[in-house]
Amino acid sequence: MAITYLLNLFSNILNSNPASQNFQQDLKITWGNDRGKIVDNGQIMTLTLDNFSGSGFESNFEYHFGKIDMQIKLVPGNSAGTVTAYYLSSVGDNHDEIDYEFLGNISGQPYTVHTNVYAGGKGDREQQFHLWFDPTADFHTYSFLWNPQTVIFSIDETPIREFKNRESIGIPFPKTHAMRLYSSLWNADDWATQGGRVKTDWSQAPFTAAYKNFKADACVRAAGRTSCGPQTVAWMTKKLDGLSLNRLKWVRRNFMIYNYCDDTKRFPQGLPKECQVRE
Repeated sequence: MAITYLLNLFSNILNSNPASQNFQQDLKITWGNDRGKIVDNGQIMTLTLDNFSGSGFESNFEYHFGKIDMQIKLVPGNSAGTVTAYYLSSVGDNHDEIDYEFLGNISGQPYTVHTNVYAGGKGDREQQFHLWFDPTADFHTYSFLWNPQTVIFSIDETPIREFKNRESIGIPFPKTHAMRLYSSLWNADDWATQGGRVKTDWSQAPFTAAYKNFKADACVRAAGRTSCGPQTVAWMTKKLDGLSLNRLKWVRRNFMIYNYCDDTKRFPQGLPKECQVRE
């Protein structure tokens, strides 16, 4: 079944794929009025949050498998209460979604990277990490690798999380729907920082995150047809090699701060089925 699925996709391969680094071509600001800006001849995008509104953008294209990279510089200083969300999502009640959410903190404290995976409208698969660098001092590359076998979250090519396709044992996997890329900067001080105990300090506003070097080696869904560029094909069967697995283990051992698969209080009737598959 998986082989047939891939062959059907590969039959639509085109000579090129709309993957570029020009925000004006690939992305559009969707809310926040002038709080979202595209500058530097389309090479840089900024999102801003103030005490009136946040802002956000979405991709012009829907993607259905591939690798998507974005370099992001997160909100500096006292960013407590703010959330910079960066995610893939389809629409509808039974939507699929693959999330990064960067939870701000008081100055000098580490950022928390909150991740989640939805399939068929069901999420509740949160894992959280602290970063091993200052994500506000410079741009870093945040990536999704999504193919029929796996979802891999990576930062600067270091994997931090993998969610494998285990449909064979009844676990939903985000495979059916094409998804757009979204990002937003918004206030969530009811939960984002230390469970909502630390509120947004509006004297620090406006808060700004910056984006550059967007790249989508991804299949594009348009007019009921999925088209894959030649560079995308290489990602269709990609999985973690030995070195990447060791990096993943290093991140999980040193920087993971929450894993839903370890939260027995949250799931008193038993952990989700995928949590019972230990590798």
